[in-house]
Amino acid sequence: MTKSKHQWNILVGALILVFLFGMIFPFFWILITSFKPDGEVFGNGAFRIFAQHPTLHAYYEVLFNKDILVSVKNSFIVATTTTVYIIVIATLAAYAISRFHFWGKNLLLGLILAVSMFPQMIVVGPVYNMFLHLHLTNSYAVVLPYSTITLPIAVWILVTHFNEIPLALEESAKIDGATPIQILYKIVFPLAAPGVFTTAIIVFIAAWNEFLLTITLNSDADYHTVPVAISFLRTQFQILWSEVSAATIIVTIPTLIIVLLFQKKIVSGLTSGGVKE
Repeated sequence: MTKSKHQWNILVGALILVFLFGMIFPFFWILITSFKPDGEVFGNGAFRIFAQHPTLHAYYEVLFNKDILVSVKNSFIVATTTTVYIIVIATLAAYAISRFHFWGKNLLLGLILAVSMFPQMIVVGPVYNMFLHLHLTNSYAVVLPYSTITLPIAVWILVTHFNEIPLALEESAKIDGATPIQILYKIVFPLAAPGVFTTAIIVFIAAWNEFLLTITLNSDADYHTVPVAISFLRTQFQILWSEVSAATIIVTIPTLIIVLLFQKKIVSGLTSGGVKE
């Protein structure tokens, strides 16, 4: 039995290593490709781990000639704005769903989730026509349709966390004369802070990586976000893979720093609403 268990542990460990390799290898290959000149990306040296003539030319190009930092600024503005207004709306909606008893609550939650299941290709056409008539294309108003991607999951996460907060705390606050808004922002919101924080991070990353809506609604390069800007790192006949890799490394740094700094809060926020006491 012990030998069989040992063999099973070895097999599981090997599968985990294979899985980790499959997850990490693409990022590693992008990193080393960013230091290769264009001539070594393809051809005989394409599979060489270390470049024969390593260079920072791709980083120089994307930073100073391709204005990738402008796209980083646009992504930061769009992602931050989306996060703020989505958290406010999702907090109010989730609190109402969690605390008020009404017919069709579960149906409402199902409809909210169904919104996120609509393919973006179906949604983007009507959204583009509406933005065109309202003269909102080529602007930061692109944050408005981002709600179709981020709001449903934000509401679902926050409903779970609000359900875990005892009603006795709110009833005590009512006895002391607190208004519903005061109860929400002085009692419920602080207690649900891990879930709110986790939701904010998830919304920020989703908005940061969004591609289809931005490329459709903002054709002006001055409003391109990071994913769109990277997609234009090409010539008529060639994709500039070294520059694509360098830009990918640069724009991954902000989200990587956020996750590393707040990983404990993210994990606690994802797990704190998962156990009923």
